[in-house]
Amino acid sequence: MDLQDEYQEGDINLKEGEKVQLVIEKETGLGYSVLINEEYEGLLFRSEVFQDLEVDMEVVGYIKQIREDGKIDVSLRPQGFRNVIDADVEKVLEKLKNSREGFLLLTDKSSPDSIRFHMKMSKKAFKKAVGNLYRNKLIVIKEDRIELLNE
Repeated sequence: MDLQDEYQEGDINLKEGEKVQLVIEKETGLGYSVLINEEYEGLLFRSEVFQDLEVDMEVVGYIKQIREDGKIDVSLRPQGFRNVIDADVEKVLEKLKNSREGFLLLTDKSSPDSIRFHMKMSKKAFKKAVGNLYRNKLIVIKEDRIELLNE
């Protein structure tokens, strides 16, 4: 019997966007089956994962969606446009500041795989973060790289 079978839809004491503790139970075709707060089962979709995960690993996650059938989708990133953008902007800015040259050999033309490998985020998230940094005049976008502007 599944833990989920014990609960009716109204019995789930979680809210979308809530920060939770996850334990990776097993890898599935869709991603990872997880135990949420030692009480509920959920699914972490492969498209949401930008780090190596192993069975029994504990990670912080967020409730993405509680479906009508009582199934729970989770993410490793905070939900909501502002939270996600801020986290991605910080990640790109940190990478730029930590690079000796003050630039990254990535642009909006870089391959999704290259961005995922170097930045641990999707190309879409990277482009939004770079756009935000550009609009705030923190970077300059060149043909083959993005550069941190001197403050």
